Amino acid sequence: MNPVDIRKKGIEALNNALGPVGMVRFLHQFESGSGDYTKERHIWLKDKDIDSILEEMKPDKNLKKK
Repeated sequence: MNPVDIRKKGIEALNNALGPVGMVRFLHQFESGSGDYTKERHIWLKDKDIDSILEEMKPDKNLKKK
């Protein structure tokens, strides 16, 4: 099976499992961004240690759960 066939079957499977709206919502999660993470991460991580990064990843307890 070639890449085009795999993509078609994948879209079909997502549509069957999630419906058209769910399929689109799922696919939107994986849109490619822009930039070069490998180069740029050194800029925005230069002053951070692992502990501060992990702290930022924790959920904000002040936010209301939906």
